[in-house]
Amino acid sequence: MELNLKRPLAFFDLETTGLNTAHDRIVEMSVLKINVNGEEEQREWLLNPEIPISAESSSVHGYTNEMLTDKPTFRDKAKEIALFLGNADLAGYNILKFDLPMLVEEFLRVGYDFDLKDRRFIDVMNIYMKMEPRTLKGAYRYFCHAELEGAHGAIADTRATYDVLRAMLDRYQGVDYEDARGKRSQGPVNNMEQLADFSAHHKNADLSGQIIFDDEGKEIFMFGKHKGERVEDVFRKEPAFYDWMMKSDFPRYTKQVVTAIKLRMGGKRVWKKK
Repeated sequence: MELNLKRPLAFFDLETTGLNTAHDRIVEMSVLKINVNGEEEQREWLLNPEIPISAESSSVHGYTNEMLTDKPTFRDKAKEIALFLGNADLAGYNILKFDLPMLVEEFLRVGYDFDLKDRRFIDVMNIYMKMEPRTLKGAYRYFCHAELEGAHGAIADTRATYDVLRAMLDRYQGVDYEDARGKRSQGPVNNMEQLADFSAHHKNADLSGQIIFDDEGKEIFMFGKHKGERVEDVFRKEPAFYDWMMKSDFPRYTKQVVTAIKLRMGGKRVWKKK
């Protein structure tokens, strides 16, 4: 089944120095952009991360610091990457928990204003885990009836993710499933708004899921001693918690979100730099 697009949809995959979205860096980024007319554009960037690549990550993607010393940094390529993505909705495998927070951290680190407003995020892994819990390699075997060659390479993974999503739409359209709350719903349909909703576990206020929206649209914490409590309530009864968060090892985007909430509570408006 082909995708019903109202704007481009960009499948992207990252290879990184490690798994800490606040500190690790991107070493490879691949984007497969599907335009509204169905035309495809593929771009890849190899990047010098400027910090050591962990042995564990190197064993997965095969890159070492020595291989990337002559490559541009993310700062060098941030504008080019953002312009290629344009206004596209973003898709990938496990992007909500890892790739998207990592990408946004890189943009924030170099001071580039990469706008997330009005974009939809399609996480193929979450759709798949709800319907058939497997890895990307297993998903490719199951849906595409072939073995995935070059797994853990960004180019192979973006192409495989695109192929898997199209096959999922064919298989699951109209199929009932039971969500975590026991509610019966139908599987994904060929619609970006519904796919974005279906592929998300929660409606996140930040990107890493540290803060989500409750049923009334209020931000609540999803970690630590205040898990399940509204952010505004915590900041009122324990003002020092905000300062602790700003000094702690949270992603920059999460800190932006809590700062916006703090300013909102004080009646101040948060203005974005142009």
